[in-house]
Amino acid sequence: VQLQASGGGLVQTGGSLRLSCTVSGRTPGYYGIGWFRQAPGKEREGISCINFGDGSTDYSDSAKGRFTISRDNANNIVYLRMSSLESEDTAVYYCAAYKGAGVFLAAVYYDYWGQGTQVTVSS
Repeated sequence: VQLQASGGGLVQTGGSLRLSCTVSGRTPGYYGIGWFRQAPGKEREGISCINFGDGSTDYSDSAKGRFTISRDNANNIVYLRMSSLESEDTAVYYCAAYKGAGVFLAAVYYDYWGQGTQVTVSS
C-alpha cells in the first residue's frame, strides 16, 4: 500500500484547507485511513480516521467540529477538510493506513505511512 498526502500550504488564522491522501497499490479487503500530525517538539497526534468499508469515522478532541474526513471510494482518496484553522494546527500532516474494521487514532494500529505535507497557519 502506498500513500500520498497533498494539499498542505500556508493559510491565515481562521482559514481552511483540504488535504488529500491518495491510496494506491494492493489494499487489504478491509482497511481505514487516518490523519496524523506532528508539530516541532511535540509528539505525533492522531486527529481523524475513516474506515473504507463502512464509512465510520473518529476525531480527536482538537479536530471535532472543525475538521471533516471523507472518502472517495471510486478513486481511493481520503480528504481532510480543515476549517477555522489556528496557529496550533501548524504541523506536518501524515496519512496512514490500517488493516481491518473499526476506527483508530493510535499510531500503533497503522501499518503503512505516507510522507507528510506541511500545514502552516499564520496570524
